[in-house]
Amino acid sequence: MREQYRSESFSEDDLAADPMQQFARWFRQIAAGGMLHEPNAMVVSTATPDGVPSSRTVLLKMYDEHGFVFFTNYESRKGRELAANPRVSLLFPWHPLARQVIVTGSASRVGREETAAYFRTRPHGSQLGAWASDQSSVIGSREELVRRYEELSARYPEGEQIPAPPHWGGFRVVPAAIEFWQGHENRLHDRLRYVREGANGDGGDGEGGGAGGGAAWRVERLCP
Repeated sequence: MREQYRSESFSEDDLAADPMQQFARWFRQIAAGGMLHEPNAMVVSTATPDGVPSSRTVLLKMYDEHGFVFFTNYESRKGRELAANPRVSLLFPWHPLARQVIVTGSASRVGREETAAYFRTRPHGSQLGAWASDQSSVIGSREELVRRYEELSARYPEGEQIPAPPHWGGFRVVPAAIEFWQGHENRLHDRLRYVREGANGDGGDGEGGGAGGGAAWRVERLCP
């Protein structure tokens, strides 16, 4: 299977002043176009301290000049791996526009107030699910999971406030590098990567600081 990508040119002159502005520009375009279900879906890749990788699709819940935020069970596989090794990669696969955004950086937990505020915006069933599921752990059957959920539903009926689980919360990914990939004919794709000064192109030195708001960035063009 092979497809010829046809799209407009994408050059250094098209880039915003910093990568989070550029991300916002692309994200608004694809969200407004209605071409992709859940454009905030991203592949989050983590690794153990000795380098064993794992990946999964997670929904981005917020982005701003400080980075990208998603929420999860801190005791899940990704939560445990990020606790031991904060290096992380995010991939937004926006195939209908022949685009990808690839983020490398470091993740840290958001504050409990921020977690609680977001948790209150979740649908009632999703709040119950965060309590019912010991994410990534082995369970005997689906019936066991449903039973946990139903017990919680009886304890916290619709309309009753549910506290955010202590083992559940947000991670903020502070990028050290963000690549914007635009597909073109004959595999002559445009790959423009912002790299934060002081970080290498793979995001290896990206701990600390914010993504924008005074951060210095250089732009590199990569061969496709």
